[in-house]
Amino acid sequence: MGEIPNLLSIVIFLPLVGAILLLFIKNVRAIRWVALIFTVVDFFISLPLLINFDKTTAAFQFVEKYEWIGPLNINYYLGIDGISILFIFLTTFIGWMCVLVSWKAITFKVKEFMIALLVMQTAMLGVFCALDFVLFYLFWEAMLIPMYLIIGVWGGARRLYSAVKFFLYTLAGSVLLLVGMIALYYAAEGTFEIPLLMIHKYSFTFQIWCFIAFFIAFAIKVPMFPFHTWLPDAHVNAPTAGSVILAGILLKMGTYGLIRFSIPMFPDAAQYFAFPIIVLSLIAIVYGGLLALAQTDMKKLVAYSSVSHMGFVTIGLFLFNKNGIEGGILQMFNHGITTSALFVLIGLIYERTHTREIKNYGWVLKMMPWYAMFFFIFTLASLGFPSTNGFIGEILVLFGAYAVNQWFLLWLLVGIVIGAAYMLYMAERMLFGSNLSGTYEQFKGKITDINLREALVLVCLAIMVFLVGLQPMPFLDFMHESVQHLMNQVNGVDVVAATSLIAH
Repeated sequence: MGEIPNLLSIVIFLPLVGAILLLFIKNVRAIRWVALIFTVVDFFISLPLLINFDKTTAAFQFVEKYEWIGPLNINYYLGIDGISILFIFLTTFIGWMCVLVSWKAITFKVKEFMIALLVMQTAMLGVFCALDFVLFYLFWEAMLIPMYLIIGVWGGARRLYSAVKFFLYTLAGSVLLLVGMIALYYAAEGTFEIPLLMIHKYSFTFQIWCFIAFFIAFAIKVPMFPFHTWLPDAHVNAPTAGSVILAGILLKMGTYGLIRFSIPMFPDAAQYFAFPIIVLSLIAIVYGGLLALAQTDMKKLVAYSSVSHMGFVTIGLFLFNKNGIEGGILQMFNHGITTSALFVLIGLIYERTHTREIKNYGWVLKMMPWYAMFFFIFTLASLGFPSTNGFIGEILVLFGAYAVNQWFLLWLLVGIVIGAAYMLYMAERMLFGSNLSGTYEQFKGKITDINLREALVLVCLAIMVFLVGLQPMPFLDFMHESVQHLMNQVNGVDVVAATSLIAH
């Protein structure tokens, strides 16, 4: 499908080509422009995937398959369905923004930083496209190194501690993923093809052990409570682009893994563990919200809010009904937009003031009215205000929860109230609050409002907030068939043969 042959390969590896080209460029200005051009072109090349996508089938589309390591039955195998298509778009959409927000913020080793960004882009896109488990695992592991460097080289005061903590946590999960992958290979009689692994019947005992291994690996990446402790450190010490990648894309890898592997491959184990996972998700929603409410550093506040927001995603996925799963997936996408925008805003004002303490603000509306407008828009989106993207995702999860257990709905509503509290707490004190620390006089006349480069990023993100909020059906239409197919797998309904999952 699609007029461009090997379109997925082009979308995945174009940023890597840009990274290789940067090796031969010395001029810093040229380096920035080359990185921007490659990410922008990659975004536009990815749009035909959306335009030509067939929403009437759960089959994998834009398939590419070539033999790679014949004796082990490992193939270069790519394809996307109605779930992964949204995150390919999100990844290419955010990619060029990361370059723009780093335009002035990164002042040393610019070439190395842009190379790390581009390599990271290739690895993230590969994760969402891979249909061979070994290929998936290679892309999954490839994300570790550039993210480690982005935090460890260009991060804040505790960058090395945060980078090592991120690396060790993720590596621990990757080891469990590798063990589970090898076990699947032998249980499925020698195949790494994900569509075939999905329909193979495994014993209940095997499902239990493999589900535990996969769940821990993906829960660390989400991150779910109690595997979340690496996230605040990584966010606080990462540069703005690093925080945007973490919040916008990397956290989605964990929930994507649950959707692609844990739930369809081990449906009996997924249902067996559904209740404890829902309980952990509810704890994460309330616990993450309360921790966010206690923060005085606005970057830490948004970081802890991610723990709470991703709790909505995981509970939605394990409700095992249409509203819950679709709401969870849409909320993954929404979180990528709104939290990325908040980290961009925090990074922009930090560049001007070199402080992230909420108490040092209160004058933002007076000095930076355009900045204040965007900050308030994304605050409302984050707390799920009607007509913004956060609303429709949350309301679907609420409908799904009500259908399963009304007590789940009560806890979710408590989480929503706490979410409104910490977001409005931050917005009120930053934009409208009285400033007691004397920084108003310190910054008066020295602080400039957002410029055109910064406005371009924020306007594009704001468009997505209202596009999803006011017209959610085009986004939901992409996932309907794939979600129905996932539910059939979980409920034991006979599913089509693996070969018919592939659209040629």
